[in-house]
Amino acid sequence: MNRRRGRPPHPDVLTPAEWRVANAIRHGMNNRAIARRLGISVDGVKYHVGNILAKLALSDRRALRRWSGREVGFDTVMAQSDRGGDDMSTNINGLGQIARSVSDLDDAVEFFTDRLRLPLLFRFPGLAFVQIGDTRLMLTTEGKVQDESVLYLRVADVQASYERLLADGLAFRGAPHRIHTHADGTEEWMNCSSTIRTVDRWHS
Repeated sequence: MNRRRGRPPHPDVLTPAEWRVANAIRHGMNNRAIARRLGISVDGVKYHVGNILAKLALSDRRALRRWSGREVGFDTVMAQSDRGGDDMSTNINGLGQIARSVSDLDDAVEFFTDRLRLPLLFRFPGLAFVQIGDTRLMLTTEGKVQDESVLYLRVADVQASYERLLADGLAFRGAPHRIHTHADGTEEWMNCSSTIRTVDRWHS
């Protein structure tokens, strides 16, 4: 009996590793930042990007950023989540996160956690998250340090919100994409434009 060698075919259009790279690109990250975040080499990132573009028949990274494909199981997760009804799915219902760029992450974390005694949620290379009441503060050293902060607005259904805002003429930098999965199974998805970023959270 002949047995096929190699990995078994994956049920999704992209493998889990390729989804992580694709979502990072849709988040606006470059190859070096993706490599640092995922703990792989830059050449490894380039390899995944080439496979992703070939599988999706996309011309370049810019086209990938606008690609609105979703992982297998996305619709099931949304069906199980508390979306608050169709009339509420595209409404902004809270401030989920504020992002602030800093030049010295250690100093910023020390200020918010040791001096202000706010809880540190988790930390990654170049990123730290601090809880302030019901709002999360993201501190990042990635990109240029800017004077303004970025507001992440909470919605019940990020895909429905994205489609509604597109219909209203809002220009987006990228399609909705998963940015993090918590230990309890909670997933966070985001889409962003030059004027608004929305975050959606639900349990898988």
